[in-house]
Amino acid sequence: MGWRGSQRHCLLQVTWWAVLLFAGSATASLGDRLPEFKSCVTDCINANCGANGIPIPLHHRVLLWTCPSECDNACQHITTSARLARDPPYLSPIVQYHGKWPFHRLLGLQEPASVLFSLANFLAHDHGIAKLKQHMPASYKLRQYYLLFGYFGLVSWGFSMLFHTRDFNVTEKLDYFAAGASVMYGMYFAPIRIFRLDKAGALDGKAGTVLRFWTALCLVLYLAHVGYLSFVRFDYTYNMAANIAVGVVQNILWTSFSIQRFRKVGRIWAAWPGLIVAWIVLAMSLELFDFPPWWGMLDAHALWHLGTVGPTIWWYNFLIKDAQEDMQSSRLKA
Repeated sequence: MGWRGSQRHCLLQVTWWAVLLFAGSATASLGDRLPEFKSCVTDCINANCGANGIPIPLHHRVLLWTCPSECDNACQHITTSARLARDPPYLSPIVQYHGKWPFHRLLGLQEPASVLFSLANFLAHDHGIAKLKQHMPASYKLRQYYLLFGYFGLVSWGFSMLFHTRDFNVTEKLDYFAAGASVMYGMYFAPIRIFRLDKAGALDGKAGTVLRFWTALCLVLYLAHVGYLSFVRFDYTYNMAANIAVGVVQNILWTSFSIQRFRKVGRIWAAWPGLIVAWIVLAMSLELFDFPPWWGMLDAHALWHLGTVGPTIWWYNFLIKDAQEDMQSSRLKA
């Protein structure tokens, strides 16, 4: 990439990974504090985690399930079943353990529905990238920014799959930082398309200056965000607020652009960004109605992931339509 100061950069990366690996995140929930749960875990470890303990299936060991973590998972379901058998659900509700609902695993996957729907989003971006390459010529200036949007999406949903497969301190942070990078890149390329920053300054001979400033600003803001979470405090509330704020700004930008573009072009596809934004907002609102997982697997978070697959496919179709219209308009002006 041509970065100067590569030694300092490598040292920063090593330090960052060390913090991720060894800095613990204590997420306590009501279930963690239940006496029956604590007793169950202790008894299970004493009975099964010695030299002659029960063997762990290979596909669980591959996903780094250990005897204590197996006991923890089993006791979540034992405790939950006992509470539901003892009292009605409204008196003895299903509670969370370590910040998560007691999910039923599938092939060792900790949250199988979220893994599946994260994979669906990953494939949606992969399909979108292929369509961009097929229908958008390499000479189109915005093509590189659209492709980078897709690659950020692949990274984000790849780490989402990893995190929901196994929730560790490092997989959690990789998921959060990758999601933040994807959101920030969405904020980055929105003004580039809407205000055509790739052309800004062309008339006065300062082409690229505005774009370079915007690139540097977004990069600094993201690095500051990651630096604060990594080296100062991993604040879940701040992280969520920061992502929501950035998301709201770009949603406003795309909705305004959608209205103006529709008035100019007069075709329904020009209004797609506003409709896509509305869909995504509705999908994200599922997080406000958090509930115990249906059938032990499908919770509000998983449904949110499912709800973003359609808009992602739709979004790439818009980018292609918009690029074709933009290129046709440029040829007519020439």
